[in-house]
Amino acid sequence: QVQLVESGGGLVQPGGSLRLSCAASRSIFTLGVMGWYRQAPGKEREFVATISSGGTRNYANSVQGRFTISIDIAEKTVFLRMNSLEPEDTGVYYCYTREFRESVRYDYWGQGTQVTVSS
Repeated sequence: QVQLVESGGGLVQPGGSLRLSCAASRSIFTLGVMGWYRQAPGKEREFVATISSGGTRNYANSVQGRFTISIDIAEKTVFLRMNSLEPEDTGVYYCYTREFRESVRYDYWGQGTQVTVSS
């Protein structure tokens, strides 16, 4: 089992910035990858960014160049720095990780944190 606790969401004006945090109960070295997904009202949950234990980062095209994912290994915390926010970035942001046990993948999600971009 892995527990994920997000924080840092809020209301911000277009063009503004926010930083999300996600504290995990286990080290990324035992998990392999951590990341962020988001879900806008009335839409499916979508991929935002991931980071691997080796430091490889992947981003959705829609956030490339504006968002940065990073990790504090000692604190077992992953961050998402979001700059130049747009109204289309509004949604609930979920921290994500997964593990494999006996070749079965188990996905874990945080409770979500609301991000609203509006003037």
